[in-house]
Amino acid sequence: MSKQLIFLIIISILLRLISLNQSLWLDEAISANVAKNFTYQNIVTQFSPHDFHPPLFYLTLKAWSSIFGFSEISLRSLSILFSLITIFLVYKYFGFWPSLLLSINPLFLYYSQEARMYSMVTLFVFLSYLSFKKNNIFLYFIFTFFSLFIFYGSIFFFASVCLYFLFKKDYKNFIIYSLAQALALLCLFPLLITQYQNSREMLKNVLNWSSVLGPANLKNLLLIPIKFTLGRISFYPKIIYYLISFVLVIPLWSIIIFKSLKPTKISFIFWSTLFIGFVFSLFTPMFQYFRFLYLVPLMCIILNKNYFYSVIFLIFSSIYLFMPQFHREDWKSLSKSLPNIIYMIPSASDPVKYYNSNIIIKDLSISPTEKSITVIPYITQVHGLNYQNNLSKLGYQKTSVNNFRELTTETWSK
Repeated sequence: MSKQLIFLIIISILLRLISLNQSLWLDEAISANVAKNFTYQNIVTQFSPHDFHPPLFYLTLKAWSSIFGFSEISLRSLSILFSLITIFLVYKYFGFWPSLLLSINPLFLYYSQEARMYSMVTLFVFLSYLSFKKNNIFLYFIFTFFSLFIFYGSIFFFASVCLYFLFKKDYKNFIIYSLAQALALLCLFPLLITQYQNSREMLKNVLNWSSVLGPANLKNLLLIPIKFTLGRISFYPKIIYYLISFVLVIPLWSIIIFKSLKPTKISFIFWSTLFIGFVFSLFTPMFQYFRFLYLVPLMCIILNKNYFYSVIFLIFSSIYLFMPQFHREDWKSLSKSLPNIIYMIPSASDPVKYYNSNIIIKDLSISPTEKSITVIPYITQVHGLNYQNNLSKLGYQKTSVNNFRELTTETWSK
């Protein structure tokens, strides 16, 4: 084993173990509760039709957690494993520098520590890319199936592979490679139709749901290079954040664009995937930076060797890891402060259920009868629920507010 590989393994593992026990946020808590409370069959038949993702990640997480448990560290260690395998594959096929950049990239690191499907799909999409690069059709079919059964958003990658053959006028391979995703989607079709219908209902009934999904607009377009470079970090004053982003992001992406001028498979796939995702999101919103995490390995391969951005990546990864204000929503602390009964949006209650299953959760849209109530106003703006006005009409007044990281609780009394 070379010294470079030993160094890569050590730094990759060490970085991913720091702050691993931070609080689960909403989506992670959903993953945890599904893995804990649903059988394998019920994940497919009962949960998935009302979710917006394929079931394979949840099935895998259930198998993993049945062995290693349901703590934050246990749940997130599965994503760490997938990220480490991806880093090793980049090292094996593209060398030390792209794998080091991937290992310390702040966005990839963040999602390496998240109990969601993004690290898993990144691995399988990258395996698909390696199969495409080697023209191994059998493996490409297998990894395409896995990828689409993990995360629908990987379809943009597979569409760009087909587009590559279309541009090359290689119609035979265009048909063959198109067949891979067509067969996977055919298997998923009954579930996908149900989920799509539910999604359309959400767009109608939840006032700002499209903003959560990610419309194709200038803001979400600019967030791709910013978050791919600096990770999930954001801070006030915003003018300083935007200035730092401008200074650091434009040179990096200028390098990537310059290196992409030489036509290669990897640069074509990288840019065409983003383009296809943007065009698709003009009709169905899916254009958020984290949905394209599987492109970060390709970005690091295109960038290849760069000392300056190695340092930048490591600095911003360290800021995230060692400064708790940049960690996930602190449901762990919030849940410890709650009374026996709370009011909130029920669909956002999974973190409370994970940390304190004894708490009674009541729908905030229903008129309360108690003299004093505790409210968690989380995602009320997304739902367009003016609970303040509703409670005021019932004679309640807000008497106190408790703040947690990215969260608040409110006490309302008559």
